[in-house]
Amino acid sequence: MPVIAKLRNLRIAPRKTRLVVDLIRGKKLTEAQTILNFATKKAALPILKLLKQAEANAKNNLQLEASNLFVAKATVDEGRKLKRWRPRARGQAYEIQKKTSHITLVLDEIKKTKRKKKEILPKKEIIEKEKIEERRPESKKPKMKPELEIKTPRKEKGIKRIFKRQIFGG
Repeated sequence: MPVIAKLRNLRIAPRKTRLVVDLIRGKKLTEAQTILNFATKKAALPILKLLKQAEANAKNNLQLEASNLFVAKATVDEGRKLKRWRPRARGQAYEIQKKTSHITLVLDEIKKTKRKKKEILPKKEIIEKEKIEERRPESKKPKMKPELEIKTPRKEKGIKRIFKRQIFGG
């Protein structure tokens, strides 16, 4: 069952916030928290708080284990813009738009796939399978061409090289 957490009217532009959200989309919960702890962007802290809020909702409301959760969906939408004015030359005023973001995180459980049990075949059938596999012709793989000889760079006399640059030709 998905767990949804929303953060509205974050005073960081959505374009900048999406850079951080893209880092954690599809990751396990613990891995996402680690990434956000070490991210240097300003939006990392509010997103980390939102992720912890979603984790707490999953534990308390739905009794889910944190180790079994991952970020299923993470979106950043544009919120309302705060309009401000900046004085310019000759009595003009330019508009400044201070953008806001709406963030939505959806956590979901990791579904474990069941492994198929190996079929236990009688000895007779195993021997028949081996015979069939022996009859099949081996697939012809294309032969690899030998690698071309690589020219070694020449060293110039008298000048000591600081950086290792390759000089081809002369």
